[in-house]
Amino acid sequence: MSLKRSLRVWQRNFTVYTKLYKSSLVLNFVDPVLYLTALGLGLGAFIKEINGIPYIKFIAPGIIASSAMFAAIYECTYGTYVRMHYQKTFDAILSTPVGIYELIAGEILWGATKSMLYGVTIIIVISMFGLVDSYMILFLIPVLFLCGIIFAQISIIAAAVVPGIDSFNYFYTLFITPMFLFSGIFFPLDALPSLVSDIAFFTPLYHLVNISRSFAFGQLTVMSDILWMLIVSVMLVPLPFKLMKRRIII
Repeated sequence: MSLKRSLRVWQRNFTVYTKLYKSSLVLNFVDPVLYLTALGLGLGAFIKEINGIPYIKFIAPGIIASSAMFAAIYECTYGTYVRMHYQKTFDAILSTPVGIYELIAGEILWGATKSMLYGVTIIIVISMFGLVDSYMILFLIPVLFLCGIIFAQISIIAAAVVPGIDSFNYFYTLFITPMFLFSGIFFPLDALPSLVSDIAFFTPLYHLVNISRSFAFGQLTVMSDILWMLIVSVMLVPLPFKLMKRRIII
């Protein structure tokens, strides 16, 4: 597999994105800001503090993590499926010297890039509102890319196995929404039965929220979370390539 050819696939997606980035960036920007405003200020009027932290400050780092997740997930589920099935972009790319594995690697890299891009956007926003206590939040940027790789891998696996585009509803309802709600963004999981936190431990968003919150408050106590993401990203590597190859060849 040629990294250069994979980067060409990344470049193709980036070039298309630069023509549409204004509308895309605005939509992905507004959603987390609404969460931050409605819950941080609205619910925050009733919940003053969590673990000694003002509620809006508690959820702000989690909003960074969720924005990064949704950016990669949307891109590598609906985006990948449309390019593969409706636009026939994959067919056009595969008629060039680019191979199937290089194509999938390019898709994963692009999904991770979007994850990092939207995460950085929210970092800037919450920093402007004074919701970040430390410059250590900058260490989160490469972590966003790493976790974006995991989200992209999971999403491409979903795109490879769904029978049709409508079936993504099951993926979002049964996996993404529960992960979003029970990852520690809006409340500590130690208030729930231990089974919930045990299950959450096996989701990437849970670890990204921990890392984001730790860096936002100037702490460096999340090496185990980073190690978890490194291990999982490597373990997942074969699946999107094998499943997508099977899907395209069939």
